[in-house]
Amino acid sequence: MQGMEIFFVIVIIIFVLIYNKTIDMKKFIVDNDAVFKLLKEDNYEFLVYSKYGDEVDIDYLFQKRITNALMVASIFIILFLGEFSALNLVITIVIFYGMFKLPYIQLNSFYKAHLHEIDLMLPYYLKGLEILIQHYTVPVALAKSIDDAPAVFKPGLKKMIERINSGDASVDPYMEFANTYPVRDSMRMMRLLYRLGIGSQQRKQDRLMMFSRSVSSLQNKAREVKYKERLEKMEGKTMKMLICTGIGVMIILLLAMVNMFGTL
Repeated sequence: MQGMEIFFVIVIIIFVLIYNKTIDMKKFIVDNDAVFKLLKEDNYEFLVYSKYGDEVDIDYLFQKRITNALMVASIFIILFLGEFSALNLVITIVIFYGMFKLPYIQLNSFYKAHLHEIDLMLPYYLKGLEILIQHYTVPVALAKSIDDAPAVFKPGLKKMIERINSGDASVDPYMEFANTYPVRDSMRMMRLLYRLGIGSQQRKQDRLMMFSRSVSSLQNKAREVKYKERLEKMEGKTMKMLICTGIGVMIILLLAMVNMFGTL
């Protein structure tokens, strides 16, 4: 019991020191920024943007991940003070890494869970892009489409445009975008988009017509999916109402029977 009391006293002291900025966690993280950035995942920024939009402060969220992980690891270090060993050190490191990774896992799960929504948004974005391509080159149209694009597409679009503007004239930037958003026909649509940017004006018109037909087909599929989902949702609500009504009627009949037998 005495050990637990000492533990809580130490935790309170550390909390007070951090609160009064005697121990400056933020300064510690900033001073060791190069070390902590080695832990940052390659697609972390993209996942953050896909959930929160491009207005979010990436550095703040990353520092918060590190701070929370360090705080939890510090608590375990205090717990192990009396009998600190190599095994306890390994446990502390695993706990730190687990706490650090948890927000990333949650972001990844959020992104995967919302791939269906991205699938439905892509055809409508491509339709707007098609209109811009009628007046501009493909790279310019892509750049102009960013402002009106769904927030989830903005990080991928910015990265694709950066690669194109840096001189990459291959299909790779388009394929990278398709791999980032692995939804229905994204690969085929990005290949068509790439071909739109090469060749003569006549070929561009032919390819634009093919691109337009493909976008219209995707939009029709998206409408069908939305209609089917709405219908299934309505059917589900109707079924719940019927079940609730049936249970309610059965309860009323049961109560009536109990009341009738009670009066006999």
